[in-house]
Order: sequence, then structure tokens, then C-alpha cells
Amino acid sequence: MSFEELLPTDHVSEPTRAALSQRLAETTEPYEPQLLAPETFRLLEAVAARLFPQPDRPQPIPLAPAVDKRLAKGGSDGWRYDAMPPDREAYRLGLGGIGQIAQALFQTDFEALGPAQQDEVLKSLAGGNPPGEAWQELPANRFFEEMLAELTETYYAHPWAQDEIGYTGYADLPRWERIGLNEKDPREQ
Repeated sequence: MSFEELLPTDHVSEPTRAALSQRLAETTEPYEPQLLAPETFRLLEAVAARLFPQPDRPQPIPLAPAVDKRLAKGGSDGWRYDAMPPDREAYRLGLGGIGQIAQALFQTDFEALGPAQQDEVLKSLAGGNPPGEAWQELPANRFFEEMLAELTETYYAHPWAQDEIGYTGYADLPRWERIGLNEKDPREQ
């Protein structure tokens, strides 16, 4: 059963329905960065688009707004490595560092690079020893890991991505009866 079919049914609690409906609404609403500078926000959007390309989706799931909102509120994603600074500082340094990698490798901004070149920048970052002074203060591979984890969580929290993988766990009423391996409740059929 697809998300559109399941959401209005009695199988979805009202708080869950409200949260998922809000995520859908945010997909089409324009977003103005609350914390990140516009050029830094565009860089985060470009990085997110490269890590989670969505060429077949008429409207991509927006990932950068969730990061910016969380950082603006001063919230935490619930964990960080002890070698990492607080999240706002990590994103400030890390996104600036991605720009430094792109400049060092290709003498241009990340957003202006083609897909293969963007991949080289991200591979350099994930590898843990990229060029750029930002990485003297911030462990590159740890920043990449934290950013990737947050973008992944944001992507799969969206109803469209959940539909993509056949996830119906948000149908939280009544309780789940069939919880064994490969067992499905009737509402999952």
C-alpha cells in the first residue's frame, strides 16, 4: 500500500499523520536559510544533491533545510565524536573545508563542478586527508560521516523515501501483530 493510500486511514495515528504531512508540505515550500549564509546553504544543497541524487523525482526531497533548521535552533543530532567541535562549528568548518578541497583540486567552487569532480571532492573528504586548512581543526572523515548520517536520516524520514523502500512502519494503529521475519500485517499487503 502506498503512502498516499495509507496516510488517511485509521492505521496512522494523528500525531504521526501530522508529522508526515508536515514533511510533505515542507517539500514544496520555499526555504530561506535561518543560520547558514546563502552561499554556504547552496553548497550544502549541492553536497546533499550529490550524495542523494534524485534524477527521477520531479521534486527532490529537500535535505539542506533540515540541517539548517536544526543548527539554527541550536539542536543536536544526538551524538558527536569527542574529536569534533559542536555541530554549528563543525558545519561551519566542514562546509568551508569542502570549498577549500574543490578549490585545491579543481580551482573552482564545488557547485560549479561536474558530477565526477564533485565525487572526487567528496572521496577526498571521506578519505580523511583532504587539502585545505579547515582540516587542521576538524577531522575530515568524521565530519563526512556525521554529515552523511544526518542527510541519510533526513532523507529516509520523508514519506517519499519511505514509499521508495516499501516502509509502512508509520502505520502505527492498531499495534503490530506480525513481527517475525518476512511476516506482514494485512495493512502492509
